Amino acid sequence: MDQDYIEIELEEEPIELCKLLKVLDLVEAGGQAKALISEGYVGVNYEICTIKRKKLYSGDVLEFDGDLFQLTLSEDATPAKRPEPSSTANTAHTVKQDSQAPSKTKRKRTKKPKVDEKTGRRPISFG
Repeated sequence: MDQDYIEIELEEEPIELCKLLKVLDLVEAGGQAKALISEGYVGVNYEICTIKRKKLYSGDVLEFDGDLFQLTLSEDATPAKRPEPSSTANTAHTVKQDSQAPSKTKRKRTKKPKVDEKTGRRPISFG
């Protein structure tokens, strides 16, 4: 990617995504930040993120309203240890089925984020 990053220096880590948007004055209020995150207008590490209180660390990349922000840690701060990914997060779960019940496959439907009519912001896509 040949996009320019805006460097954001953190004094401590981690920082929650909704709080970071507020601190950077990208939104007017925390409620607005949470709404934009849940509707899919914010990206973290080149993926759409809908987790309002996602913890961000130095090295993470935030995308909002067409801008990329690279998080770094100030020299005076002590780095926090990133939590290990959960071993159950990517494993398949087996469901016990009744032998007489027909097998059904459940599909999770995702809603496409709406365009905010007030701000004119469009959802981001990493394609």
